[in-house]
Amino acid sequence: MDIPTFWYGLMDTLWSRLLVSIAIAIVLAVALAAVVGAVFRAVARRRGWPDRAVGRLRWPFRWLLMAIAIWIAENFVIAALPAGAKGFQTPVDQVLNIAVIALTAWFVATFVSLLVDVMLSRYRTDVADNRVARRVRTQALILRRVAVVAIVIVALAASLLVFPAARTAGASLLASAGVVSIIAGLAAQSTLGNVIAGMQLAFSGAIRVDDVVIANAEWGRIEEITLTYVVVHVWDDRRLVLPSTYFTTTPFENWTRTSSQLMQSVDFDLDWLVDPQAMRDEMHRVLGRTELWDGRVAVLQVTDAVGGMIHVRILVTAVDAPTLFDLRCFVREEMIRWLHEHQPAALPRTRVLMTPPEDAAARSAGRTDQRQDRELFGGSAQGVARGKDFTGPVRTHTP
Repeated sequence: MDIPTFWYGLMDTLWSRLLVSIAIAIVLAVALAAVVGAVFRAVARRRGWPDRAVGRLRWPFRWLLMAIAIWIAENFVIAALPAGAKGFQTPVDQVLNIAVIALTAWFVATFVSLLVDVMLSRYRTDVADNRVARRVRTQALILRRVAVVAIVIVALAASLLVFPAARTAGASLLASAGVVSIIAGLAAQSTLGNVIAGMQLAFSGAIRVDDVVIANAEWGRIEEITLTYVVVHVWDDRRLVLPSTYFTTTPFENWTRTSSQLMQSVDFDLDWLVDPQAMRDEMHRVLGRTELWDGRVAVLQVTDAVGGMIHVRILVTAVDAPTLFDLRCFVREEMIRWLHEHQPAALPRTRVLMTPPEDAAARSAGRTDQRQDRELFGGSAQGVARGKDFTGPVRTHTP
């Protein structure tokens, strides 16, 4: 038998063996994935893990098992070939290794997300006092992003090390890593600053997911915290995207830093004829008719009484910022309605004093005389004389 005939026969045998081995490996991998998946779903159902998070782990696990099975089958078939035919193994091994590394990274990243979702399911944010839950949620989401980024970087590095040329170049890359890191640090200074600020926000507790803040003169709720930026859901459904360094370098208001309970005022400018005690009694009746008020503070005070009006301030409290806003609007509307019905004389007004025309003309003449008396260097003979003392004689030039 000549060499070409032997080689073609060998390749036919190789491909047939390889295809049969791959088919058997895929069947075994699917069967194993079904068994392990059924056991894992039963455990997850018993422990109350989120179904959606468990479902996301299904496909990465199946594809990873199939890739590992195909890789094992390929090595089993190549190992039985003569030494001269094993040159076929190198490119196939490289492709399978990269596939296994990529699928492993996908599986590990999905498994980390499952662990985070399981942990977050134990901390509810739909309760009244959810400060601890929001802090844990913020830190867990930041750590998940960091873990995913680290997994991707490790997977890329492992994929490059599959190639022998990349391993040889690794030594020179490590030797120049110091210079490259300095250059990269200078080029990405703002990006690295935002990443560090994002980590600081996650663990310092300055802001948390669902915190109510006033940032950049906008009132809103923290919707998302990433490594580089923070998304604020503004009250009118706009999204304000701010860099992480904004919250570490710029003053801002956090209305739910320690508690969601808040106190604010409802202000009125009224006439001097208002009865503060009657208004105070009506305020208590209004607050007693609504569930928006939490019962902590209800105060009415006259904080100013200067000029033509007096300033009346009502202080009320509520369990959170949205409820407080609705409570202030409700109190304001009810008090305005009560003023119109029971104390119309207390509504703000501007008073004007009307004078007869002859009195106005007399006062105008008096002001003219006073203005002339106040003029130091004009308006009278004495004023003109004083002006000459300061200016001296006027000289005329003759040709």
